Amino acid sequence: MNTMSNVVSDFFTKAKTDAPFMGLSLAVLVPCYNEGAAIATVVKDFKYHLPTADIYVYDNNSMDDTIAQARAAGAIVRSEPRQGKGHVVRRMFSDVDADVYIMVDGDDTYDASKAPDMISEMIEEGLDLVNGVRIAESTSAYRPGHKFGNKMLSGIVQAIFGRGTTDMLSGYRVFSNRFVKTFPMMSRGFEVETELTVHALELQMPIGEIHGSFKDRAEGSESKLNSIRDGVRILKTIARLWSQERPFAVLGSAAAIFALVSLILAAPVFVEYFQTGLVPRLPTAVLSATMMSIAFLLALVGRILDLITKGRQESKRMQYLAVPGVLSEAQTRRRAQSND
Repeated sequence: MNTMSNVVSDFFTKAKTDAPFMGLSLAVLVPCYNEGAAIATVVKDFKYHLPTADIYVYDNNSMDDTIAQARAAGAIVRSEPRQGKGHVVRRMFSDVDADVYIMVDGDDTYDASKAPDMISEMIEEGLDLVNGVRIAESTSAYRPGHKFGNKMLSGIVQAIFGRGTTDMLSGYRVFSNRFVKTFPMMSRGFEVETELTVHALELQMPIGEIHGSFKDRAEGSESKLNSIRDGVRILKTIARLWSQERPFAVLGSAAAIFALVSLILAAPVFVEYFQTGLVPRLPTAVLSATMMSIAFLLALVGRILDLITKGRQESKRMQYLAVPGVLSEAQTRRRAQSND
């Protein structure tokens, strides 16, 4: 009797969980590299909490039984031979068509039960990105060094772009179709999370966050992160995106430095000129004038690039707005279902 009661309870729980986004197609995207110890659990958990979703596992040259385990668990398995998470994410976004995408790492560290909440938040609030903020269950799951680095990098992005997420490097996110189909990703590795965040900020997309537990990796599963190497690559990505999206800020700062040095060098030259009417420090005067010319040139180039960037951003914004949002899609599907 208790078993039957539990089955009925589970049925209505799943029906209630899926109801807010019924009618929208869901795709769970799982990039994998040597996750044979955990991938089956990840697939089964998401199949349970999102019974209408298609589960895609994209293998990235795994040398263990990741592919076999994923297929046995019921996932749609595809491969990306170019090594690097960025290549895998680019391939997933290109291949898969859905209204809502849930991307999660295949190491079974994220809470699959939060996926319905994240999707509901996206639909109800009309968001394009919902970030899964990690709450560590133990210090070994989310090491202090990684936590500090994540906060530092997230803070840098917030300082440059004005806003951001509190967990920029989370591997658990929900995207709308128009986010995915307007995302011109260039990254090759783990810096893809940074590029995802900056893309949302650049186009001023509505974004949200849902907190969820973050646990230790499954036994037999090893982390592919290298704190120093990946941290440097992420910093380089931030610098590249800053120069691309805020060229006047970058070149204007350089122009200000050149102008300040030029004025410092010119000060004694002007003092001597007004006192004696002579310019005995001719090389210093030439150097000062040259540096001031460079400053003006940098400021001018920065302004021109800034105007070009704004034009590019406007074009990307128009392409983004041309794709229906998840809220409008949900309303359209529900009206169609009610008419039927």
